[in-house]
Amino acid sequence: MSSSLRLEKVTPDNVEAACRLTIRPGQERFVEPVAWSLAEAYARPEVAWPRLVYDGDRLVGFVMGFLAVTWTPDDPDDVRSGIWRLNIAAEHQGRGYGRFAVGAVCDEVRRRGADRATVTWEPGDSGPEGFYLRLGFRPTGETSGGQTVGELPLTGR
Repeated sequence: MSSSLRLEKVTPDNVEAACRLTIRPGQERFVEPVAWSLAEAYARPEVAWPRLVYDGDRLVGFVMGFLAVTWTPDDPDDVRSGIWRLNIAAEHQGRGYGRFAVGAVCDEVRRRGADRATVTWEPGDSGPEGFYLRLGFRPTGETSGGQTVGELPLTGR
């Protein structure tokens, strides 16, 4: 991983490359393709924060945060922000890009005034649970759409 990591907005100039980003075979059951995420971002622009992850001029991944979502429909005070989607290109996994992307979303969540970041993951062998646990996320005991809900406190970081 280099020191030239950055997030960039999705633009007409990079959207095709973003949609061509592929993960490792077998990971498809754990994360939707980038094109699906961009469609969700288009449909929910008030909460979606999609960004491409670059190392220098090389596209290495995609991350999408969600910002200020009413998590529990019958509890308007349960507003959360966090990681909605993370796709790191197959050939770039295991190099710290995912950690960088999650940290960048957490920084944005904190900048917007939240004190915790939320993520969900599909349980299963070869899934992302270990990755999120290593970053400090802890299961809340909740599920969302059959996925495990995890949270990371952002205070004191």
